[in-house]
Amino acid sequence: MEDDVDEANWTFTNISLDDESADGEPTVQRFRLEEQYSNMNCEIDGDMENQVEQEEKSRLINQVLELQHTLEDLSARVDAVKEENLKLKSENQVLGQYIENLMSASSVFQTTDTKSKRK
Repeated sequence: MEDDVDEANWTFTNISLDDESADGEPTVQRFRLEEQYSNMNCEIDGDMENQVEQEEKSRLINQVLELQHTLEDLSARVDAVKEENLKLKSENQVLGQYIENLMSASSVFQTTDTKSKRK
């Protein structure tokens, strides 16, 4: 096999002595190194884009999971606050009724009829 490189054009010539054409001449293949580098760069760029996409997907999935956990925590906190609120309302009703009963039993808090005093 014989290889020549024309540095001015960066064209690579590959002459294979094994593969002869129908007329008995050796097959000559020419291809530019730029095309090879371009193809390699496309593959590398594609791999890097894939990797960037995978990292972005992974980051987004982690962010979604974190937000789901935060939502679960907040929901649990809201439920706990609702329960506490109901408990305090009930206690307030009991205390309000107790205070009303004390006030009605005490002569200090008895309502007086102001009309009867004026007459």
